[in-house]
Amino acid sequence: MQRTRHHPEPGGTDIEEQQRRLNADIKVPRVRLVDADGEQVGIVPLAQALRRAREQDLDLVEVAPQADPPVCRIMDWGKAKYEAEQKQKEARKRQNQISVKEIKMRPKISDNDYGTKSGHVRRFLEDGAKVRASIMFRGREMTHTELGLRLLDRLADDMSELATVEAAPKVDGRNMVMVLAPLKAKQPKDDGGAAAPAIDDAPTS
Repeated sequence: MQRTRHHPEPGGTDIEEQQRRLNADIKVPRVRLVDADGEQVGIVPLAQALRRAREQDLDLVEVAPQADPPVCRIMDWGKAKYEAEQKQKEARKRQNQISVKEIKMRPKISDNDYGTKSGHVRRFLEDGAKVRASIMFRGREMTHTELGLRLLDRLADDMSELATVEAAPKVDGRNMVMVLAPLKAKQPKDDGGAAAPAIDDAPTS
């Protein structure tokens, strides 16, 4: 699997391929070799390191060119790049996802309960989530849907500095629903999606 380095295409991964010399592109007499299992082999001639990689049908990758001698590791470079790209895609996907929280209220909610519910809504919006506010009607309360509309309008007014009404109040079965969206979406915390293959550089001394 002896491959030579190629230049990354525009819009490719964040893997700094231009700093990763592979196989025949490595031009030093000796290297500090790390095997495919992450174990240090020691300082060996480049030809020996290339032969070991070739015997395992893997690549010899220069992971620490600044070291003396440079640190090289035996690995499947194509697989390492693919896994890094997948992690990057997942990280971007998480960043683009906006959660939707739901708050349920009754049309004749007390001021105390409303304060509690609106506090939850405020916290959700500050965290970057959308809020689906539902007014639940029972029995003859359906004949007074204006109470639910008034309550949702009040909530929208109270949250006007944090959110905009993404979906105006509408009746959905025995509920009246409104969706609030944060004015400035807060990026969810990143779990640390890798921008490069997980390569553990060996000590340089």
